[in-house]
Amino acid sequence: MRNKVLISIIIPVYGCCKSLRLLYERLEKTLSTITENFEIIMINDASPDNSWSVIQELSKKDKRVKGINFSRNFGQHYAITAGIDYAQGDWVVVMDCDLQDQPEEIIKLYNKAQEGYDVVLAQRIEREDSFFKKIGSKIFYKVLSYLTGTEQDASIANFGIYHKKVINAVKDMNDYLKYFPVMVRWVGFKLAVMPVKHSKRYEGESSYSLFKLLSLSIDVMLSFSDKPLKIVVKLGFFISLTSLLISVILFMLALLNYYTVPGWASTMITLWLLSGLIMMIQGIVGIYVGKTFDQTKNRPTYIIKEII
Repeated sequence: MRNKVLISIIIPVYGCCKSLRLLYERLEKTLSTITENFEIIMINDASPDNSWSVIQELSKKDKRVKGINFSRNFGQHYAITAGIDYAQGDWVVVMDCDLQDQPEEIIKLYNKAQEGYDVVLAQRIEREDSFFKKIGSKIFYKVLSYLTGTEQDASIANFGIYHKKVINAVKDMNDYLKYFPVMVRWVGFKLAVMPVKHSKRYEGESSYSLFKLLSLSIDVMLSFSDKPLKIVVKLGFFISLTSLLISVILFMLALLNYYTVPGWASTMITLWLLSGLIMMIQGIVGIYVGKTFDQTKNRPTYIIKEII
């Protein structure tokens, strides 16, 4: 009878070919101190380097290494989705492939989970990232926390350990757009945070450009929250009250013959203000309609080319 898998390690892979062998060695050494019944699932998100060949090599060397090869690039969180769909462990660890998430910290996360927690998130006390990336992350997570109604922390990303029941709850969320940290927070369960060491990237640079981060933030905020619509309603109410006040002021000034060109100021202010507001409202509603359209198409969130 095949031994039951205790821990599944899920690793989205993109642009980290040189780090994969070292990552495997450190994972194998670390996980063996906990159990021999583990699996390492590496999801190749159409990496432009030789990552898939390295994954195949590691799988031949150790059958506990499994590989999923996407047909094209779908994105990090869709790679995580594929990993949790195929994970068999009672506990699931999600981590990056660039060795910034240190494999040795998994022991601390696992031991903390044994105290009765369903989720233990790794908190990067000292992030080894650029100044602008740190600032951008803080702003992103502050806004994300407000809009989604969940507690988000810029020092916490995907790295953490999750019980199988948490993973099953996340899998039951049929959202077309996937964003793992928000989904984990949304499903609830008993959660703890564990400080961990964060390292510099072993190779290359992050694939998240400023444009990609901005695009991701808009998608996540509009997919997990209706607060932008509520904000627009409040803004419309505020502008209506302001317009009423301005109308009273303009009427009083008109009675005093203050304007040399009657109606010019009020017309221009109203035209520009309301035009901008209408365009913004139409844009937000349009994005929501587009997201609804994507959801109703019911397309697969990822396509697998090959599994080993």
